[in-house]
Amino acid sequence: MTDDIAAKLKRLAELETEFDAAVERAKIAATYQLAYGLSHEFNNPLANISSRAQALLVDEHDPERRRKLAAINVQAFRAHEMIADLMLFAKPPQLERASCDVVELLARAKQEMQSTADQQQTEIALAPSGIPNSQFNVDATALLEAVKAVVKNALEALGEGGRIELTLQTAEHNHAPAVAIVIADNGPGIAEDVRPHIFDPYFSGREAGRGLGLGLCKCYRILDEHGGAVAVDSTMGQGTVFKLILPWSK
Repeated sequence: MTDDIAAKLKRLAELETEFDAAVERAKIAATYQLAYGLSHEFNNPLANISSRAQALLVDEHDPERRRKLAAINVQAFRAHEMIADLMLFAKPPQLERASCDVVELLARAKQEMQSTADQQQTEIALAPSGIPNSQFNVDATALLEAVKAVVKNALEALGEGGRIELTLQTAEHNHAPAVAIVIADNGPGIAEDVRPHIFDPYFSGREAGRGLGLGLCKCYRILDEHGGAVAVDSTMGQGTVFKLILPWSK
């Protein structure tokens, strides 16, 4: 009898986990459709604004007016880049997989984010890998963007000082061997009520120092396209750990 109750409770817990995962997938799928539609609606007027500003700049000689027109053009392009991010989130290009040394990829991510880290006196460290052979079959360009998005998120959370550590570890995904890119910070953590929304586009967890944007949801999308997942473990006041989990394919 006791074993039967334990088995039923275990199955109930599994069903709850499966239900939560299904809800998350449905939410993300709906967001993809919304993002794809909005990107088409906004691109045409943005292109019109930019082209008109550029045309007016040709015959404008007043320095102040030229400055204002240039600012309009810059902001139109900035909005266009945001739309491009939406498009990537909604309909990413097909992955171009090739053998990649993921430890070297982490070193590159560190290098590319180092300037921002230095400005706020935050340390970015590479911890020794827990995997002897770090060659994996991935889209290096996409995966680099995913790693940088999480590092940027950690930098925003820290604001000043603090430490971010990157490493590679073994993991498990869908009951199969996997590899995890682990990105840990000693920042303020993510509030429990914020965590269900951190992969929503433009959701702002401002109380955790994490700003608006598409970074984390792009990361989620890229890992999903690789057949992997993103796991988050965070405790308020004790930091946050992101695990970018990839199937063990070489």
